[in-house]
Amino acid sequence: MAISGTRQSDKRPLGRIGRRALLAGLLATATLPLGATAQEGAAQRPDIVVFLADDLGYRDTVPGGDVDARTPNLARLAAEGLSFDQAFVASPACAPSRSALLTGMMPARNGAEANHERSSPALRKLPSYLQSQGYQVVAIGKVAHYEHTATYGFDYHANDTFHDDAAIPEAIKWLKARKDDRPLALFVGSNWPHVPWPVSTDGFQPEGLSLPPKTVDTPETRQARARYYAAIARMDAELGDVMAAADRVLGRDTLFMFSSDHGAQWPFGKWNLYDTGTRTPLIVRWRGNTAPGTRTDAMVSWVDILPTLVDVAGGPAPADIDGRSFAAALRPGGRFAGRPEIFTTHNNDGNFNVYPGRSIRTARWKYIHNLNPDHFHTTHIDQPLKPGDDAYFPTWRRAADGDAEARRIVDAYYRRPAEELYDLQADPDETRNLADDPRHAATLKDLRRRLDRWRAGQGDNRPVKGKPHLDAAPTGGR
Repeated sequence: MAISGTRQSDKRPLGRIGRRALLAGLLATATLPLGATAQEGAAQRPDIVVFLADDLGYRDTVPGGDVDARTPNLARLAAEGLSFDQAFVASPACAPSRSALLTGMMPARNGAEANHERSSPALRKLPSYLQSQGYQVVAIGKVAHYEHTATYGFDYHANDTFHDDAAIPEAIKWLKARKDDRPLALFVGSNWPHVPWPVSTDGFQPEGLSLPPKTVDTPETRQARARYYAAIARMDAELGDVMAAADRVLGRDTLFMFSSDHGAQWPFGKWNLYDTGTRTPLIVRWRGNTAPGTRTDAMVSWVDILPTLVDVAGGPAPADIDGRSFAAALRPGGRFAGRPEIFTTHNNDGNFNVYPGRSIRTARWKYIHNLNPDHFHTTHIDQPLKPGDDAYFPTWRRAADGDAEARRIVDAYYRRPAEELYDLQADPDETRNLADDPRHAATLKDLRRRLDRWRAGQGDNRPVKGKPHLDAAPTGGR
């Protein structure tokens, strides 16, 4: 679809470009097409700031449609930039998702299929591509996964310990003290709204909240949801701080991107191939390029972020990766159709979340192939790491003993068929499985064939690690 914007004058301020002109010019001459000048090259390489939230679904924000959320800074970013309403991660788990972003490759190809795994050290990573374009590339906070940031080749990295609340203020402090004249690509990773959520609900009233579909309504569930919203609000405050610092230090011509690694740690969210697990917010503000307050329903994947940033930086499209640049959508008058289909995968997280699946999604249809339908689907939510974690789920099981609707939701959580098919236009919440409906047999066959062909091309045929769950018995004495 066409994306329109207001182009700034050629005489607009160039932010930090003037200060770094000498070094940028020398670097640009080595990477520009024949006939381009170094000054033109510097102007084509904006500073880049990428802010990553942790465990935030698309529909859990004000721009995504949740009226209970408190995200004024995210709403302001959407009002000033371009929102991708159909953006998806490669996998609904932290390490596979972030490794896909940093390699431009899907999990089976980059090697990080299970959570806590790293992508192959032999693969070229995003920092290397941007460094070849003359960028200083920095990661502060949870950008890769746990203590893996150093393995991806950033010029500088800090605070990549898990759930480190100091990351955002440290990133801002570092940015304000920076003296480097190169264009900057700064990746800032928030720990919010990852669990553990704040103990306080920060003013969110549990009894007044609208709960997501496929949720059992209990007082404990409402309390947990209020704490999740409190965590989202903290992420949004951090986003506002980083936006303000980027504008003040780097200038208004900075490309600012916001996204999240997958959906919320909520039943049918994280570790699931439903949209609540794989669909995330993606907003880009690039003043003078992206038109304020615009939206697109073009489908994109997190593997597309690498080639997009390389494209914005003036580099050639990387060869032999799965990602495709959507930079055309960011430029005035650019035409960008998006992907015709989105593939996502999930394997396991050690001996937790062991329920491997593969999916293909089109604009209308979602097909999920559950590889081990004879096993039980379980996650950290119902199999806690320690007593007291996510204490609302036992109330779902108790409710299911006497309530038919609660029983239906709990059964759908634990037990899944080999194939699931959803008409997303008629059923966006993915509640009615049409896989056994003869009226959709042709659609089912076509999507199954396309998914199988894609898996063969990916070499997606390795055994899944981790011990599967053969029943739904909770651990931790619950």
